[in-house]
Amino acid sequence: MTDDPERLAASGGPPSDKAATDPSVRRRWPAWASWSNLVFAAVLLWAAPRCWPHVEALVGARAKERRQPSYAITTRAGGLLTPDSLRGRVVLVNIWATWCPPCRAEMPLLQQLAEAYASDSVVVLGLSVDRGPARTVDAFLAERGITYPVAIVSDEVVRAFGGVRGYPTSLLLDKQGVVRHTVMGPVGPVTLRPALRRLIAEPRDAASPPPRH
Repeated sequence: MTDDPERLAASGGPPSDKAATDPSVRRRWPAWASWSNLVFAAVLLWAAPRCWPHVEALVGARAKERRQPSYAITTRAGGLLTPDSLRGRVVLVNIWATWCPPCRAEMPLLQQLAEAYASDSVVVLGLSVDRGPARTVDAFLAERGITYPVAIVSDEVVRAFGGVRGYPTSLLLDKQGVVRHTVMGPVGPVTLRPALRRLIAEPRDAASPPPRH
């Protein structure tokens, strides 16, 4: 079947002729593709360092850098926690603030984990970086029914745990007090439960790789 010459003339010729003579038609796709690639690359660069630690914790990959924090923390209930007092327990440290929406969103899960794994010698420890009145933190915890130990800490204590680039940041310490995983952003049960079970299963006197103080 052939095209009607009169109809083609009225429409300006075959579409291929327009594509060949109109530069905007040729450039539209490459320009769109370039911008989409840049956006994809930017998102990937932003997400990769945040997501990969979650994957490491999920599958049990060994962290490249480990440290054994030195600290003495007084909780809001008046208890003193040190590496020696927590030795032999798996510790989930959560660095957070009352003004941080993702921190507030994940706290019910942390409370559930604290209750579910209490008999397995797991300690959930919240480290608040709030700089306002301590009573604000106390009221916040009471309102949400948070019963695991929480302390308001200085920047020096946060640095002892390796520092943070965002909130919340969670760290998993093994029974020797060595940081095994550090994840930034909210953590879910899919990530935490397998990691906790692996550390719980390790012998109390299992040798950890040499830590970095």
